[in-house]
Amino acid sequence: MPTLSAYDGTRLAYRVSGDGTPVVCLPGGPMQDSAYLGDLGGLSGRLRLILPDHRGTGRSETPAETSSYRCDRLVDDVEALREHLGLDRMNLLAHSAGANLAVLYAARHPERIGRLALIAPSTYAVGITVTGDDRREPIRLRAGEPWFGPASAAFETIAAGQATDGDWAAIAPFTYGRWDDAARDHYAAGERQRNEEAATVFGSEGAYDPEATRAALAAFGAPVLLLAGEFDIAAPPRVMTGFAGLFPYATLVVQPGAGHFPWLDDPTRFTTTTAAFLK
Repeated sequence: MPTLSAYDGTRLAYRVSGDGTPVVCLPGGPMQDSAYLGDLGGLSGRLRLILPDHRGTGRSETPAETSSYRCDRLVDDVEALREHLGLDRMNLLAHSAGANLAVLYAARHPERIGRLALIAPSTYAVGITVTGDDRREPIRLRAGEPWFGPASAAFETIAAGQATDGDWAAIAPFTYGRWDDAARDHYAAGERQRNEEAATVFGSEGAYDPEATRAALAAFGAPVLLLAGEFDIAAPPRVMTGFAGLFPYATLVVQPGAGHFPWLDDPTRFTTTTAAFLK
């Protein structure tokens, strides 16, 4: 697995999958290693995917300073990777919490991005709040599912601020378009791939300046794709409409029947949409 040296000497690992136009793919979690992305539903058959493990995750080294896990400080790791790859400009894809890092990078280095794809993106870096009602909208679409009753009850417990670990596990089916064996396996693996200490630091105080980031994105000249899942309670389509409005040149695509991992729910639709944009 190839590596590079970050600004502080931490060795960062990344993997490469496929051929063609290179795309740097930032994982979410936050601070989950890139293994959960797989080959993004076969996107590596159309593009050359470069999938880094954030510091302290996967095969990347643990840094000496844990404060370097903070999202705004990870921007320098993304820039180090771009320089290491020898790309004057790069296409950037980010999933979930990784979108916070991507938009901070776009705000700081707009000239270094060719195209930006945000997949089921988190909104903390731009100061958009996702309310309980925003999440209930896609939840209602799942009412016919056999697991709906316990999952819905667990969601309301979480919304009331009384969550237990069991409640968070119970709402896992809402994260996927289909709660089948493949989804269960993906969820179980993801729980083992996250650096919980790093995740706590990732969005800690000082990580975000939403007003400044939104101002920078308003002047961002590159094309942007926001891809949301119809069923996604983490990045509900209604909220994604507002997110897309922060960019001058953004297209919002809502993938039918998809949850938070749209490449698992309909690989063909996901790869066709994403590859067409990034090429």
